[in-house]
Amino acid sequence: MDHLSQSLQDRIADIHRLLEKFRVESYLVSTGFQRKPDLERVLIERQQDAELERHLANFHAADLAGLLEVVSGEERQRIWTRLSPQRRGDVLLELSGAVLTSLVENMSHAELVAALQDLDADDLAYLSDAIPDSAFHAAVNALNSEERSWVHHTTAYNTDSVGHLMVSEPLVVQPTQSLASIQALLRTQKELSINTEKLFVADNRGHLRGTLFLRDILLSDPDCSVAEVMKDNVVAFHPDDNLNAAAHAFERYDLISAPVINERGKIIGRLTVDSVMDYVRESSEMEALNVVGVVETEDLFSSVWKSARNRWLWLCINLGTAFIISRIIGGFEGTITKMVALASLMPIIASMAGNTGNQTAALVIRSLALNQIGHANLSRLWRKEISISLLNGIVWGAAVGLFAYIFYQKFALSLVAALAMMLGFFLAAVVGIGAPLALERLGLDPAMGSSVILTGLIDALGFMVFLLLASIFLV
Repeated sequence: MDHLSQSLQDRIADIHRLLEKFRVESYLVSTGFQRKPDLERVLIERQQDAELERHLANFHAADLAGLLEVVSGEERQRIWTRLSPQRRGDVLLELSGAVLTSLVENMSHAELVAALQDLDADDLAYLSDAIPDSAFHAAVNALNSEERSWVHHTTAYNTDSVGHLMVSEPLVVQPTQSLASIQALLRTQKELSINTEKLFVADNRGHLRGTLFLRDILLSDPDCSVAEVMKDNVVAFHPDDNLNAAAHAFERYDLISAPVINERGKIIGRLTVDSVMDYVRESSEMEALNVVGVVETEDLFSSVWKSARNRWLWLCINLGTAFIISRIIGGFEGTITKMVALASLMPIIASMAGNTGNQTAALVIRSLALNQIGHANLSRLWRKEISISLLNGIVWGAAVGLFAYIFYQKFALSLVAALAMMLGFFLAAVVGIGAPLALERLGLDPAMGSSVILTGLIDALGFMVFLLLASIFLV
């Protein structure tokens, strides 16, 4: 895997060097250093395009998507224009949201339809949310009636449901068939659908009865019936099931594919690991951005104005929390003036409390994502995290108290610092658990702006506790 990754990075570096060479050549021609007539300038551009096409021919569609995501907008457009319509369609399936949107916005209706025309019904359904309705309907109308019906059926489901990502070509066999007949059936297929490691077994009415693994078809006696070899403990999904839950099931049971059934138990499609992995990757990217308050996926080389606006919401919230902290400190200005040592200890206590709060929040957010927290264990979680915060508060509070005594030789100050650290750790644990749980209860992503919220709130509480204790016991 490291070798493959390095090879891809080398090829991307080659493209960067090639584009840089093109820029130098174009600059020399435009400035007249080589005094090329217009005809030769056109020939140079054609030569450059041909050389670029030769390099791009060695890229897999997924690698092309990776390349397009790490080059500037101008370079991205030049690479995109050298791809055939068929390759464009394959690359669109691999692109992340921001870059996909950028390319689609710059394509004409005709170009977009040409890129989509060779995609099958499942691929069109996958891209339905990212392309304009006019181009989408034009591409769908080119399908046969059965495929059109499938696209309309699957795009009707919510984007975070299994039905939205299920594919339509499950190979179904019956329990009474012999393995020899199944082998003959497989030989008649031009190709097997991607991620087909098992067939689904259904009765005459299409109700799911089990699964038949390809390895069992090959290794078992051909005279055996499907019913004798099939597995009847099937992990199946309904089209309305949440994709997060499906992703956890794929991980837990090491699934490659799974049947999707309706409320009557009939097989209507299948879910594959590649679709689930794409969903998990996109969700992880979005969650990582949400943690720091970036409200949507951002193209690495999008315009400065667009990128700046994308970060304004939580920067505004962060500024608000900073003003609150400022006013809290201002309210104890007299206390700080009388004992300047407090100013040097405040950042230590706030920083330590903030760190423990973020640790607790990270644990809770992860557990919520994995559906590990419920009514049965919530109180136990509270007891455990508060106990940990108190223990850490005692240990590190004693360390801060010792530090304060060594440097300032004031026992009362060291005692206040130690007590403030203990209370700060306790409040940080409460906020670290309570904030993600509250966001989830409100129907919001628990990771949404958690870094901004926790840092601001815990800093404010840490400063207030420390200065309040100092004003009571030291002044």
